Amino acid sequence: MILKKGTRGNEVKLLQEFLDTGADGIFGPGTERAVKKWQSENGLVVDGIVGPATWDAMGLASTDDSEKVYTTENELIINRSYLPKGEYLEGPTKKEYLFLHHTAGWNNPYKTIRNWGNDTRGRIATEFVLGGQKLTNGNSDYDGVMVQCMPEGAYGWHLGKNGSQYMHKHSVGIEVNNFGYLKNGKAYQGSTAHESQIVELAESFRGYKQWHRYSDAQIEALDKWIRWIGERDGIDIRAGLPALVKEKGVAAFDWNADAYYGKVKGLWTHTNTRKDKTDMFPQQELLDLLVSL
Repeated sequence: MILKKGTRGNEVKLLQEFLDTGADGIFGPGTERAVKKWQSENGLVVDGIVGPATWDAMGLASTDDSEKVYTTENELIINRSYLPKGEYLEGPTKKEYLFLHHTAGWNNPYKTIRNWGNDTRGRIATEFVLGGQKLTNGNSDYDGVMVQCMPEGAYGWHLGKNGSQYMHKHSVGIEVNNFGYLKNGKAYQGSTAHESQIVELAESFRGYKQWHRYSDAQIEALDKWIRWIGERDGIDIRAGLPALVKEKGVAAFDWNADAYYGKVKGLWTHTNTRKDKTDMFPQQELLDLLVSL
C-alpha cells in the first residue's frame, strides 16, 4: 500500500503513531513533513510518500504469518507481532525466571516492537510487551493489550549487566508501556502528563514520588499473564519479589543480591537487579497484585 497526502484510514493512523504525530488517520501536510524528515534522517528518497521502501525501512510492513491473534485454553488473547529473524535468539531454553520491565515510552506495544526491530542495539527484547494509556491524554486504544514478539522458548538480552548472565537465557520478560518517574508532571523527554496518568507515592522510590500510573487494565493483564506464564513455563511466580513484598512492603522493589546473582528463581523486576533502573515502581495496585499471587 502507498500512502501520500490526502490518504485516509487505519494505515495512516499506524504511520502517524510511529512518527509520534497526531494520529487522526488523515495524511495531511503535517504528516507529509514528518515523513520527509524521517526519510531524510534514514537515507531514503525524500518525497513524503510512504511506499514499499519506506514501509520496510520503518519496519511497518507485515505478513499474515508474522501477525496473528489466538486464544489460550484459559481465554487469554495473544497478539503476535514477531521481530525480524536475527533480532532475538531462538532457543528454546528452559525458563526459570520472570522479569517485569517498562519501556519508559509510549502506549503502543506494536510500536515498541517495531522500534526494537529497527534499532542498532542488537538482540535486546522481551517476549511480551503490554500496551497502556497515552501519557498526554489518557487514550486507551492499546490499554491492556499484550503482544508476543518472539516464539515461545526464544529470548533476548533484556537484563543488561548483572551478576548472572544465565538469567538472560532462562527468563521470560514482560515490558510494560509506561514512562516511569515524572518531574513536576513531566516525563523525562518533556511531555506533560495528563492528570489521569499521574500517581504520587507515599514515599519516594529511587528519588521520585511522582510516576506515570499503571492503568487498571495493565494491572489486570499482568495478573492474568504472570499466572499463565508461570504455569506455561513452570516458574514459581510466588518466589522472589512477591514473597519479599509480603515481608518488606515497598522496600521489596529495591536492589536485591539474590535477584542480581540469580540465586532465587521466580518473579522479579528490573529494579531488583539494577540500581540504576526505575522499572518497575511500587504502585499500590501492583503491590496488591503481587501479594495475591
